[in-house]
Amino acid sequence: MPTRRITTRHYPTPCGSLLLGSFGNALCLCDWVAGKHHTRTLATLQRHLQATAGTGDSPTLQQACAELDACFRGSRIHFRTTLLPLGSSFRLAVWQELLRIPCGCTTSYGELARQLGRPSAARAVASAIGANALSLFIPCHRVIGSRGSLGGYRGGLQAKRFLLEQEQALPGSGPAAYPCPSSHYSAKDTAQSQQNADFTLFT
Repeated sequence: MPTRRITTRHYPTPCGSLLLGSFGNALCLCDWVAGKHHTRTLATLQRHLQATAGTGDSPTLQQACAELDACFRGSRIHFRTTLLPLGSSFRLAVWQELLRIPCGCTTSYGELARQLGRPSAARAVASAIGANALSLFIPCHRVIGSRGSLGGYRGGLQAKRFLLEQEQALPGSGPAAYPCPSSHYSAKDTAQSQQNADFTLFT
């Protein structure tokens, strides 16, 4: 019987190192090595996928690295790597909503809770965002505090600031679109962002 395996590799960025992981033909991990949950996240994935983990390479990792290369060169791209997010039903709903936030825009934890029909669940939303194991591909860095503070981030606030400033500097972005209200999220944005995500529920 073939061994179920998460193939991992490190990816250096201008604001910190990422650990990428692929399972089958999908990306299941893009996590900041500096984050305090780094080793626990990989262990959780291994447990729920019933898989071992080891360094190596795969077509999925190659595609993810190529897209990250373009991202950090300052290109505005739609990630096409197939994603495999794993989480509870509430976390999956939060992460799906994150995929709707256009590049160059931000929203707040409270606004995201309202979009989900749970206006009093801002803290729960923040917790779900903190559990996102697919940083950048599911853009949790675009969620900030209601008064404009950066809030938290798995990769640290310096990395979050770097990513937001890089996106704001892209052609077509600017102060008028940063932040932008949720009414600016188009159905096209949502479809393009979600079509490559295979959301997987665990309890």
